[in-house]
Amino acid sequence: MRPPWSMILFTTVAGAAQGLMLGLVALDAAVALGALPTVARSLFVTGAVVALVLGVASLVAATFHLGHPERAWRAASQWRTSWLSREVIVLPAFLACTLVWGAVHWQGGATFWPGLLLALLALTLYLCTGMIYAAVSVIRQWASPLTPLNFLVLGLASGLTLGAALVAFQAPALLPWAAGAAALATALGAVTRGASTWRNATLAPRSTLQSALGIRHPRIVQSSQGTLGGSFGTREFSHGAAPDLLPRLRWGVAVAAFVLPAIVLGTQGAQLPGLLLVALALLQWAGLLGERWLFFAEGQHPQSLYYQRMG
Repeated sequence: MRPPWSMILFTTVAGAAQGLMLGLVALDAAVALGALPTVARSLFVTGAVVALVLGVASLVAATFHLGHPERAWRAASQWRTSWLSREVIVLPAFLACTLVWGAVHWQGGATFWPGLLLALLALTLYLCTGMIYAAVSVIRQWASPLTPLNFLVLGLASGLTLGAALVAFQAPALLPWAAGAAALATALGAVTRGASTWRNATLAPRSTLQSALGIRHPRIVQSSQGTLGGSFGTREFSHGAAPDLLPRLRWGVAVAAFVLPAIVLGTQGAQLPGLLLVALALLQWAGLLGERWLFFAEGQHPQSLYYQRMG
């Protein structure tokens, strides 16, 4: 499939905002229970502001995917059957709850119930976003429980890495805990994304040129796509990149999104200054942009058999 950059930006940026808030809510709960030392409330307020900025930026990116942005409100009308409609409802609710949670921290109030609701909304949003693609049964590379799981784990990894940078600036005593959590989430992301890549590589195709044409000859060569110009099928059902780009990009994603961040966070994260952790978070995000591009490019619609060769 064609990787839409608006959706790549939306899912990675919103995913980082959700992961950041999940980490801060967990930290807030640990401090309240006495498991970790008390930290300044400014850490939570700053984190909420960062998550809101990321969430709004992801919404702006998503509007570029709409043919008629002025009709975007109608997307919520099919919430009973559409995961997209549910996502459209849950995302503003998540941002509103983030605003409330940050405001309660600013005022010095109790944050247990707002934090619990915020965590539930973040997890629900991961589920909605992932199921938009996992529910497309015709694209078998997406139709797997690994799809929403990867949206969750990879968003959590990027959010926790960003959270570790915030902790380095405002609560350095907690940096070993924050960096360790980010390293663990990054390593888990490597495992779940690796499982998804292995699954997609070993899928046996349900349709072939032989079965589509009803011809049993073992060798069928397509010499032309049958039209002189481009079409919706050639634009939307093919990523259009050279075949050797995907394996090279996979190696780059593995290093930038998983290997390097996990090693640095796991070995040096507790000593790194905030600016270097911000740079590491940006590097990981760049790797996750490549990962999400691969996610879309790996999706194979059956009709792409017809467009294997361009005229």
